[in-house]
Amino acid sequence: MKLAIITSHPIQYYAPWFSYINQNTNLELKVFYLWNFGITETIDLEFKKSIKWDIPLLDGYNYEFVPNVSKNPGTKSIKGLQNPTLLSTVAKYNPDAVMLIGYNYASLYRFIFQWNINQAPLIFRGDSHLLQCPKGWKASFRRKFISLIYSRFAAFLYVGKANYEYFTYHEVKSKQLFFAPHAIDNNRFLQAAEPAKKEAIKWKKELGIPDHNKVILFAGKFNSKKRPLDLLQAYKQANLKDVVLLFVGGGELETELKKQAAEHPNIFFAPFQNQQMMPRTYAIADLFILPSYGYGETWGLAVNEAMCLSCPIIVSNHVGCGQDLVKPYHNGLIFEAGNISDLTKLIKLAFSNSERLKQWSFKSSEIIQQYSYQQTTEGLLKALSHI
Repeated sequence: MKLAIITSHPIQYYAPWFSYINQNTNLELKVFYLWNFGITETIDLEFKKSIKWDIPLLDGYNYEFVPNVSKNPGTKSIKGLQNPTLLSTVAKYNPDAVMLIGYNYASLYRFIFQWNINQAPLIFRGDSHLLQCPKGWKASFRRKFISLIYSRFAAFLYVGKANYEYFTYHEVKSKQLFFAPHAIDNNRFLQAAEPAKKEAIKWKKELGIPDHNKVILFAGKFNSKKRPLDLLQAYKQANLKDVVLLFVGGGELETELKKQAAEHPNIFFAPFQNQQMMPRTYAIADLFILPSYGYGETWGLAVNEAMCLSCPIIVSNHVGCGQDLVKPYHNGLIFEAGNISDLTKLIKLAFSNSERLKQWSFKSSEIIQQYSYQQTTEGLLKALSHI
């Protein structure tokens, strides 16, 4: 079977999956990219820096970049991906099925409604959720519009429980839904785990963190969606002994974060770490926290990465992966998004029993084994068999 995959740009979480599919199935695969971010040096507006990923994103599978004529290329607006030749380019490949990863761009809207679904059915993979319940006439209109879009697809890959509920809310039938969990390149992180732990000891000294101190880690973009300021306030209020807070990354809130942390000796900062350094980043942590608020944190793949390095986890209840990856009192805790006092309480609870925290780290390692490219690919193959 010939499978075409259409996605915005090479992404460090997806590219290794495409390679896995190509090497471990009988599918003839071709990926159509609509933008070249991550391959060429490009400014990331949220990290506030120029980025080019330092791992290979185009190895091990067939791909093609479809010319993007947008004046402002990117994924921050519907007009950011405008690829007039997409339909004809995919048709020339003559696939048996087409999988779209996302749809909310000009090129993809055109493709969805112009593609001959009788010639090659469409599969959709997304990760949206409704962890904040939408209300009002706008929400009602949006529900009908999204349901109309989904009516063009024959099968859907859902990444977790919250995503499953999102699809059924938009009138997708359960028989069309196939579990294909969000995953990262687990093998790369697991193989790097031991050397990463040794590197983390050195890095800890370089950062000026005392050896005996435990580390709470925030790694990602310093923006309002991720809510690093909530974590900073909760950490201050927890007032823990021999526990430091480390922010790794960058973004629009960096100046404010450093201003509020200026007089606190146990809050540390490290700059953006590229992919090869991420195992070390998580290896330094005794607890990983993702306090995101709102719809934007559809999953939180940083949690997958942290769990590969045996991190206990605290997430807000707006983080899409929470229902799947975080088992309260087994490998972490879940707090009410935006509730700083609730987060403070859970941070204190996590560090109140060091032996229990160690057990949570083991449990994280066990849970993440079931969220790998193998399981994701099995879901894809079941969807293809269905259609």
